Amino acid sequence: MIITTAGRTTEEMGNKAKQAAIELDSKYVTRRKRSVLTLMETEKEGCIVVGKNRLELYPLGEETPFFFHPNSSMFRIKRLLKGEHDPFIDAAQLQTGMSILDCTLGLASDSIVASFAVGETGKVVGIEANPYLAYLVREGLNQWDSGIDDMNEAMRRIIIKQNNSLEVLQELEDKSFDCVYFDPMFEETILESDGIRGLAKFAKDEGLSTELMKQAHRIARKRIVLKDHFRSTRFAQYDFTVNRRKSAKFHFGVIKKT
Repeated sequence: MIITTAGRTTEEMGNKAKQAAIELDSKYVTRRKRSVLTLMETEKEGCIVVGKNRLELYPLGEETPFFFHPNSSMFRIKRLLKGEHDPFIDAAQLQTGMSILDCTLGLASDSIVASFAVGETGKVVGIEANPYLAYLVREGLNQWDSGIDDMNEAMRRIIIKQNNSLEVLQELEDKSFDCVYFDPMFEETILESDGIRGLAKFAKDEGLSTELMKQAHRIARKRIVLKDHFRSTRFAQYDFTVNRRKSAKFHFGVIKKT
């Protein structure tokens, strides 16, 4: 992955791009009015473009970038502010002061809602295997202005760990989180979501495994939650109780810890 700046660059953008290159152990390339496609063709690498207000990720040879946005979390938080329910929060039974480990961070939509739900006394940690996606989401969480103060604060509180989820779980102490959450790439992808389409180019689909679930059982104090396609075989495979929702294309599975 190469790092460059937007077309109309500034010294600040250049410095930020150079810093990103250091953090990501990547090559910084000056833009010099060249198109992103030209840069990628020359370097034979994908590209991160540092702009004034956001970062953009370009897969090698593609013209359409991927960038951080809070996706569904904004309207979900607005519903919570009105006293309405959120299926994920209900499944995880999150309350003020609780802790949750999101093993499949992605764009962090669920982690943002979780952070809002557990408040400033709670704790949300998200794991992302892809270093470039982890960097983009970390920057986005720190910079995005949703126009809702409580949501902005919730985004800033999320802790991101860039690593394989199994490796992170193996290093954690027993019963170190109230809830452990999985949202693996769907066995049957829901293509209507632009966020999922863009994310699929960068996300590392680790799926679930017997060892991963063993670690989740060791770490979770109260619940393990799985979000998956309504036809997923993983619910039955790992003994989740499914919260079925009429007309929904995905369900939440829950394992309650005693």
